[in-house]
Amino acid sequence: MIEFRNVGYSIAGHTILTDVSLTVPRGETRVILGPSGSGKSTILRLLLGLARPDRGSILIDDEDITELEEERLRQIRQRVGMVFQQGALFDSMTVGENVGFSLLEHEQCTEEAVEENVRRYLALVGLGEDLIDRMPDELSGGMQRRVAIARALAARDPKILLYDEPTTGLDPQSAERITDLIVHLRDALGKTSIMVTHDIADAYKVGNRITLLNEGSVVFEGGAVDLDRAESPFIHQFLAPFRKAVAAASKRLPPDGGFSRPAPVPPYSGGSS
Repeated sequence: MIEFRNVGYSIAGHTILTDVSLTVPRGETRVILGPSGSGKSTILRLLLGLARPDRGSILIDDEDITELEEERLRQIRQRVGMVFQQGALFDSMTVGENVGFSLLEHEQCTEEAVEENVRRYLALVGLGEDLIDRMPDELSGGMQRRVAIARALAARDPKILLYDEPTTGLDPQSAERITDLIVHLRDALGKTSIMVTHDIADAYKVGNRITLLNEGSVVFEGGAVDLDRAESPFIHQFLAPFRKAVAAASKRLPPDGGFSRPAPVPPYSGGSS
């Protein structure tokens, strides 16, 4: 379980977060929404221990990480896998080297064991072993993101996964594959996840619950249906572009409302995206 208790954080006198409290139960995916500069990515940095709050507590499995020594904090980080914005793969390494990086650097594993794990985690995200010797710039954006998720999983099979804008810059089909994969990792493997995004459609699809930030404070916490029905003027304004896009799309649907369209592509069927 992840818990923030009245967390405040500032940089050079500029307040980033104010009294943020949230609880993410084990096996849940929490989506953090909010305008640019609202403090979404800061929550991930604090959870990784890359920054420390000015006040409040941050607990992982009932252990407050805000006062830990670096060695213990490093041990806690081993429970957490991070998928960075744009994937952040190492350009000079092959796909196999990227996925196996943590095992090669920090574990006493033979090369054969590393290769076996690389193939296993690539398969888990729907990619074949034929990609092992490819370079990241030879892959599509969607495939790079899946490699990044495989790398996060290979780092000691973490209990917690953090995603920072995982679908940014992807075409709709590739973005759907990524969100399908996130849902699968939650449902099939029981991973606890926090996803930061600006994409409201992704948030509605992926999140068990949604936390909405504005100017560093929590202004909403609940399900997608409750968010859609909220009466707050800020929430109405924040959701307006999404609602306009949905309304515009609905006008282009066929007479049956689009419900006869083919079923979505399964998340782990491979493919070129």
